[in-house]
Amino acid sequence: MTLAQTASQPNRLSITAPILTVNALRKDFGATEAVRGIDFAIHPGQTVALLGGNGAGKTTTLGMLLGILTPSAGQIRIFGHAFPKDRFAALARMNFSSPYVDLPQRLTAYENLRVYAKLLNVRGSKARIAELSDDLRIGDFLHKAYGKLSSGQKTRVAIAKALLNKPELLLLDEPTASLDPDTADWLRGYLETYQRQTGCSILLASHNMAEVERLCHQVLILKQGLIVDRGAPKDLIEKYGRQNMEQVFLDIARNQGSGERR
Repeated sequence: MTLAQTASQPNRLSITAPILTVNALRKDFGATEAVRGIDFAIHPGQTVALLGGNGAGKTTTLGMLLGILTPSAGQIRIFGHAFPKDRFAALARMNFSSPYVDLPQRLTAYENLRVYAKLLNVRGSKARIAELSDDLRIGDFLHKAYGKLSSGQKTRVAIAKALLNKPELLLLDEPTASLDPDTADWLRGYLETYQRQTGCSILLASHNMAEVERLCHQVLILKQGLIVDRGAPKDLIEKYGRQNMEQVFLDIARNQGSGERR
């Protein structure tokens, strides 16, 4: 059964043990401190935004959470497993999507999904791909070469790839960056419905502040490798005396201090 599009504010969450915890996480590249000791947690069914300007440390943090980068210090635990040491015990229960990471260009969208379904050991992969094709409206170009798709079509295929294994933790980097406003709004509704139906937790890196306000329960604001503020979108808007998250983001980005209200 396909997911129906629904738009609603995130529901309040019950207090449960986190599925992801980060403690004193650091990453240095030589003399450059990309991430400088951050702490946060994500609970089941929660959407958390990771915000920050270019060079704030978002991509580096995502890389460590995926086990691609080895932390210089600190701890990551996902589903109780230590990263990166025991990452393979947790990777089957999580997935990732970014419009900036291309899939093989010569393969069709369908062939790409089949390859990743095998890598993820997805049972009934043909049926799962058919289901996602309907859900994400990619059937019209499913058998076209991935390299010939538009950026928006590629984004939807990448989201389908990220949902193949029905992840319990989904890491999304700018999921609607290349979509037109109508399709982006539809995809946000799809993600809301998917989360309600599955209980999936989402870590969202985005520059779209309206998207953050709509989807996220909590916001982490990174600046120069540090989390300078955090909280629910409505609480941050009230704290900074602003009208929306875009104004809050600009206030923090342009403030040379810690991000506390001046």
